[in-house]
Amino acid sequence: MAETLRKGTRVTGTERAELADELKRRYDSGESIRSLAASTGRSYGFVHRLLTEAGVTLRGRGGATRRS
Repeated sequence: MAETLRKGTRVTGTERAELADELKRRYDSGESIRSLAASTGRSYGFVHRLLTEAGVTLRGRGGATRRS
């Protein structure tokens, strides 16, 4: 599904719901938003928005934290 989308095309209706389900499944299995965006040819913001619309609890950014 994700590979058939062309960059910049509008995604609506059932196609959007199917894409959201696929991205949700892949994100829940450990893929990052950036890798999902790269593999689908969509922007980070688009993937982020779809995941939040699908009700995904997003992971933290990770990395080192600062201590006082």
